Amino acid sequence: MGDTKRYHAAMAMTLRLTAEESEALREAARRERRSMQDVARTAIAEYVARRTGLRDEHLETIVRDDAELLRRLGSA
Repeated sequence: MGDTKRYHAAMAMTLRLTAEESEALREAARRERRSMQDVARTAIAEYVARRTGLRDEHLETIVRDDAELLRRLGSA
């Protein structure tokens, strides 16, 4: 199949915001002296990292708390 990353290095998208969301983003960008795009991309990256961290924490809890059940299911 090959490596398709080189064909999908960047993706353009349209983000529809309410007037309030747009103004909040504009104000955050102005305060931070950054582009609205940069602020939005940073927010997305932080959200994804936080969600990934939460997922990993939940999986660790399940594996720890249900270790015996998982062991029994694995040998069934």
